[in-house]
Amino acid sequence: MIALKDILYKVTLNAVVGSTSVNVHAVNFDSRKIKKDHLFVAIRGLVADGHDYIEIAIKKGATSVVCESLPKKLDDNVTYVEVDNSNKALAIIASNFYENPSKNIRIVGVTGTNGKTTVTSLLYQLFKKAGYKVGLLSTVKIMVDETEYKATHTTPDSITINKYLSEMNAEGVEFCFMEVSSHGIHQYRTEGLHFEGGIFTNLSHDHLDYHKTFAEYRDVKKKFFDELSSEAFALVNVDDKNGSVMLQNTKAKKYTYALKQYADYKTQILENQFGGLLLKVDDNEVWTRLIGNFNAYNVLSIYATAELLGLEKVEILRLISDLESVSGRFQYVVSDEKITAIIDYAHTPDALKNVLETINSIRTKNEELITVVGCGGDRDKTKRPKMGHIASALSTKVIFTSDNPRSEKPEDVLSEIESGVEPQNFKKTLTIEDRKQAIKAACQIAQPNDIILIAGKGHETYQEIKGERFDFDDLKIVKEFLKQLQK
Repeated sequence: MIALKDILYKVTLNAVVGSTSVNVHAVNFDSRKIKKDHLFVAIRGLVADGHDYIEIAIKKGATSVVCESLPKKLDDNVTYVEVDNSNKALAIIASNFYENPSKNIRIVGVTGTNGKTTVTSLLYQLFKKAGYKVGLLSTVKIMVDETEYKATHTTPDSITINKYLSEMNAEGVEFCFMEVSSHGIHQYRTEGLHFEGGIFTNLSHDHLDYHKTFAEYRDVKKKFFDELSSEAFALVNVDDKNGSVMLQNTKAKKYTYALKQYADYKTQILENQFGGLLLKVDDNEVWTRLIGNFNAYNVLSIYATAELLGLEKVEILRLISDLESVSGRFQYVVSDEKITAIIDYAHTPDALKNVLETINSIRTKNEELITVVGCGGDRDKTKRPKMGHIASALSTKVIFTSDNPRSEKPEDVLSEIESGVEPQNFKKTLTIEDRKQAIKAACQIAQPNDIILIAGKGHETYQEIKGERFDFDDLKIVKEFLKQLQK
């Protein structure tokens, strides 16, 4: 139990009706979870407006309500707090309710289109191997040191974030690495958190269904750096032209990393093969099991972050050489017949292009590169033709298939992907709606030494069709077919 006035600390209030001395047992923005003595925060969402559920929340036991506009009918037994922005208020309230757990942990937020999961997960791995208690808030999973929880969003809601941070406090966690999505920033989910540093990876075409324009998407990312304190660090990839934009108004200490130009942290790729990368970082050679040019950037940002957080250079390089690739990010298996099957989460044009160019830079060109790819339903439609174009231009054969159709018809999604294929690449393409059959066909076509790339789902072990989730694991399925077909 905590008094309402204590959890409203630092929230900008427009009006208060009732006593702020009432006790609050829990904070919720979902009226279905409300119980006796809860505080209900009414959020205006994309689908539903929490203000329509204030009455229901009160009937279920809410004794205090935070909202952007007061209801016409007020209950004498309820305290109403009016604010300008409920999302922002919720983040500060959640932080206060859990006694500001972020102040006791050195949190680093990672934002950008590609690389967030890889960078956060590898930093978690590296600091664990260095002997620290570490937290992780990522798309793939949430870790409170050794305890794993399932993740549902790239950036969880502010109550969930603070709840896990509070658990990390109890567990004695020193460092936490967190993915920060543009949705999360836009909806103020990271408001009220104390960040030790922020990392910017890159920016490309994604989430334009939500942000509408690229400039808006970029500016939302920038907002995260604008709000860092002067004690924090901002580390950005300056090979991406948006990297220097992120630093424009930040009070944080500025650091840059790059492969192609002068920066505070630089690396050179000496060798790039399926076994991994040989890099030169700060005049030291380091071998990593991670593959591809884009992972050279990820490794460099990890190296820089670890140094900025106080680890020794030589120790960092030793730990990097020990890191394992992240689930669903360029995971690969080699069959008896030397067919290489690669599973990768690439679900944006840029990420798909990176993965295919990486494979093409490593392969000898005597083998086929067979790509199985789709696009998720109910997500940015403008990227579908681009994905079709990239897959057909950079592969020797392509099978377009279903990803997570969600509420859309798979055939509609597929025809939009196909529309991006240029005439000279038609003969390379095949469309098989059923994802399992598409993977089977790729295995049937593949000859010894060929490469199969299955893109789009990566670590997701399900398919979402019409609101239902079905078990579906790309890696497991491709292994089974290669075994069945004795390849």
